Amino acid sequence: MAKEMQKASMSIERNPGDYENGDVGKNLDDDGRVKRTGTWLTASAHIITAVIGSGVLSLAWAIAQLGWVAGPAVLMAFSFITFFTSTLLADCYRAPDPVHGNRNYTYMDAVKAYLGGRKVQLCGLAQYVNLLGITIGYTITASISMVAVKRSNCFHKHGHHVKCQTSNNPFMIIFACIQIVLSQIPNFHNLSWLSILAAIMSFAYSSIGLGLSIAKVAGGGHVRTTLTGVTVGVDVSGFRRFGGHSKLLETLPLPTHFLPC
Repeated sequence: MAKEMQKASMSIERNPGDYENGDVGKNLDDDGRVKRTGTWLTASAHIITAVIGSGVLSLAWAIAQLGWVAGPAVLMAFSFITFFTSTLLADCYRAPDPVHGNRNYTYMDAVKAYLGGRKVQLCGLAQYVNLLGITIGYTITASISMVAVKRSNCFHKHGHHVKCQTSNNPFMIIFACIQIVLSQIPNFHNLSWLSILAAIMSFAYSSIGLGLSIAKVAGGGHVRTTLTGVTVGVDVSGFRRFGGHSKLLETLPLPTHFLPC
């Protein structure tokens, strides 16, 4: 029985045209799975959403800390890393042949096809640790953002002399409950309109950052910068000048979603 099923699966992969001519498999792909319906628009939306995030709002501050020499250089370096890992991931999509080989639908499938062995378990461990860290980070960031909005409304209503202290814990719980509910939606990755909406929001992030930077420069009184970064002793202390470099890693578009595993 196993050999017959294997032969049937091989015939499916070798004769993709049979699905188009027949009624049974017309909605199946060449590997027997549901036919893909993505377009260049949905693919572009996925890529933009993955690369551009709210971290671009802090890029101007990060570049100012490094200066006009190291800042753009580091930005270009991470851009090259993102391009390289994206190309590597695309080359690993099919195995063993890059054109007619079997599709690898997950990182672990690609590692299993090209490396195998214990590296598959290591890849899964790295993935789940990364997802855990991202989940914790976004939960904290979302709660801080919601608290900031609530405090801003409080200041506008009662004045800046009021403390307007608010705990982050209730907002963490609210955000976590929403995420739990959304995670129950089947085939959530097929909601292409959601990625298009997220791509629009990504461009909105960039526009907000650009607008705030222009307004800061046009308004005058901005922090003095040099080719090597913020001038120490004028508007910022040495501790803030050198201690702020670690925050650059939190704002640059690191290609964590393109890790080849």
